[in-house]
Amino acid sequence: MNYNKIRSFCRVFRIILGLGLIAAGFFTGIIWFYLGVIPLIAGIANFCPLCIITQKCDLPESSGSKNESN
Repeated sequence: MNYNKIRSFCRVFRIILGLGLIAAGFFTGIIWFYLGVIPLIAGIANFCPLCIITQKCDLPESSGSKNESN
């Protein structure tokens, strides 16, 4: 599985989602849409809390760091 493709897709998706939610909040006046700042910052910083929790789109670790405890 190519983790770099998943990671780059997730980053772009989070930025677009964040901008979309902020725009919806701006046009509708509903303050809750301004929570789009969270995925926007996560996309810009290339950090995803959901990826850390699920470990589905993390980059593979180097083989040396996994076997240090053995």
